[in-house]
Amino acid sequence: MLLSGGMDSLVTAAIATLSHSLAFLHVSYGQKTQSRELQAFNDITKHYNVREQLMCSLDSLKKIGGSSLTDDSIEISGADLDSDSIPTSYVPFRNAHMLCTAVSWAEIIGANHIYIGAVEEDSSGYPDCRRPFYDAFEKTIETGTKPETSIKIVTPIIDLRKKDIILQGLELKAPFELSWSCYQNTEKACGKCDSCVLRLRAFEEAGIPDPIPYE
Repeated sequence: MLLSGGMDSLVTAAIATLSHSLAFLHVSYGQKTQSRELQAFNDITKHYNVREQLMCSLDSLKKIGGSSLTDDSIEISGADLDSDSIPTSYVPFRNAHMLCTAVSWAEIIGANHIYIGAVEEDSSGYPDCRRPFYDAFEKTIETGTKPETSIKIVTPIIDLRKKDIILQGLELKAPFELSWSCYQNTEKACGKCDSCVLRLRAFEEAGIPDPIPYE
């Protein structure tokens, strides 16, 4: 499964543990909090005692730029949850790049499912977090892999609100304190970017404090 180290991928991992032996894939792409996300990945990997793991780099996404997560000339703006526009934090077609890497690895290790913590309903409006994207990508996998290969993309939280993701994670004893969601900071979360605001709102709606530190 693809594990960024964020809240959504953490809960997705907790769900996947219920029915699968796990292999964790982490992809760095030159994002500003790359080192902190990798730390979260390592901590979550140890928590679930996942021995099969792969860490890859997609430096091309940083070279391409166009996103406030990868381009130093673009400021990470504060959250505007009422806006219908796609935020500057969108990394163009990022999830497709990550899925391609995951599919290649899945063919080698014989995995039949790729879990990804995509959220459509209560997220930032990224086009590559929508269910039609994953349905289309599954057809691409079927067309572009060996005849005997059968790989399904599993998005168990894609229709959930963030609050419900937290509640499900609590039920599964997911270690939220090990996750990291902030787009900007690596020591204390900024509390202002899209990801932080969505996370904080979700914990507030769930009625529990967020266990990670904030400025």
